[in-house]
Amino acid sequence: MISQEKIKRINELANKAKTTGLTETERIEQKKLREEYIKSFRKSLDNTLHSVKIIDPDGKNVTPKKLRESQKRRNNPFFH
Repeated sequence: MISQEKIKRINELANKAKTTGLTETERIEQKKLREEYIKSFRKSLDNTLHSVKIIDPDGKNVTPKKLRESQKRRNNPFFH
């Protein structure tokens, strides 16, 4: 998870880019922070999706096969 300080810095750089513009060093910093944020977001989304189970109104597990297999692989690295 990305720290609140880094999120604050991302926002500061975004605001500065809109108003006065960024230096080359700031553009590099902004790019690096955005990449870190996106990586953290994707990891969080992946964790969320791998904990999903879809149950229909009759109580039957209707989780898509592809997701169930991915969940098994994640929980058991020896699963093929």
